[in-house]
Amino acid sequence: LGILAVWVIAMGLVANVLTGSAPLLEGSEETHGYAMTLFTWIPAGEFQVVADILIDPLTACLLIVVTTIGLLVHVYSIGYMSHDPGYWRFFAYLNLFMFSMLLLVLSDSWLVVFVAWELVGLSSYLLIGFWYLKRAPALASKKAFLVNRVGDVGFALGIFAIWSTVGTLTFSDVFTLLPEQLAVGEITQWMMIGICLLLFCGAMGKSAQFPLHVWLPDAMEGPTPVSALIHAAT
Repeated sequence: LGILAVWVIAMGLVANVLTGSAPLLEGSEETHGYAMTLFTWIPAGEFQVVADILIDPLTACLLIVVTTIGLLVHVYSIGYMSHDPGYWRFFAYLNLFMFSMLLLVLSDSWLVVFVAWELVGLSSYLLIGFWYLKRAPALASKKAFLVNRVGDVGFALGIFAIWSTVGTLTFSDVFTLLPEQLAVGEITQWMMIGICLLLFCGAMGKSAQFPLHVWLPDAMEGPTPVSALIHAAT
């Protein structure tokens, strides 16, 4: 029922954004979407990180994917895992993964994205190694976790580079300021390409692209719904 409620709310938000009607969230229209500030996460002098959520057409498309496939996987898992002694634990991990994915696509800050990115890695580790008493799943989960961390080092360095370049981590500000700095010559084209490649390192790990693809075959040691959700879908 919980995941069904999340799906209904997500579809309502998608309909509001894609049709351009009044948003369900109280916020301001910004960058062709609707933004809302939840709270100030890190108030440290000039370094301010605000926990914002931003819903735009791209977010709406990803909400459809994450919530719809997540709902189907939850329904399938009810029967598939019904005789497993770790039934409750499986659904706890599954919902942690869903929360992490939704936070990832809804966040409006690079730092919040990084936190959600790491939560996705943690929940993937827990789901792949769900049957941890068996040697193969335990080793597979460790391998996936460590290989993903390699890509995440590049991802973190890319975020550091963004902060040191423009002094903010909010998406709308970054996407406005970086092209402006490039146009006036404050940064070079190679610096921009370097930031993009560092951010891409994180995607290489999570999506198992060469050379960070070695964890994917072993990850099939997890329950079948895990493969359907993590490896084939999201």
